[in-house]
Amino acid sequence: MKRVYKLLVLLSFMTVSSHAATKMVKHTVKKGDTLYALAKKNHTSISAIKKANGIKNGNALKLGTVLKVPTKATTTKKKKRTRVASSKRQEKKLASTLKSVKFKKTNTKKSNKFAIKDIIFSGKNSKKSMKMIKLAKKKLGRRYVWGAVGQKNTFDCSGLTSYVCKQNGIKIPRRAIQQSKYGKYVSRKNLQPGDLIFFDTSKKRKGYVNHVGIYIGHNKFIHASSAKKKVIITSLGKNFYSQRYKGARRVTS
Repeated sequence: MKRVYKLLVLLSFMTVSSHAATKMVKHTVKKGDTLYALAKKNHTSISAIKKANGIKNGNALKLGTVLKVPTKATTTKKKKRTRVASSKRQEKKLASTLKSVKFKKTNTKKSNKFAIKDIIFSGKNSKKSMKMIKLAKKKLGRRYVWGAVGQKNTFDCSGLTSYVCKQNGIKIPRRAIQQSKYGKYVSRKNLQPGDLIFFDTSKKRKGYVNHVGIYIGHNKFIHASSAKKKVIITSLGKNFYSQRYKGARRVTS
């Protein structure tokens, strides 16, 4: 019991120490700026920026507007190194404590048991999503052909997603705009591997979905690109796609 108490105290200390002080900085909106890019640059969230500036709907920014952006307070390099070293020592100490602690099994019928992998990414959905990504990666380099859904190993963007889903027992609509309304809505910050992500890649940004890909984790997605004429992997952080992102859907749940 002493070890368990020690573990809880250590966890509590790490939680409290992890909160970073924040401050407001001013930013004048320039061409190409997005709420997502500003949030990422300043280690904050889109909702925090919206709240600080009273932005209610949409992500559109007007050129020249001065925004208040919440950001983590800066510290000296020396202090940062000290904090990182201290954090690593705490992690090692916690790992050592966890190894030495033995928890008794309970026989309660109604007890719920969760593994770490269940909390991060649930079982059946995880397996199906991984199979989708594995199949999609096998198509890397295959030729882009408008209207193709796998004939002669050729695909267009929604042809690739519908093909991969079909091969894994998931039936979705054929066109990207229809796929963007199918399944469960997922926010950008909650993306998981296997989610379908949608874009408006039209030159004039008409506001409707015309492109789709499969999120594979680490801020990357796989898609059949008409520009590259083949199936490729692209970073979601790339300006072209980041600024044209329209949403995501989870079809495995």
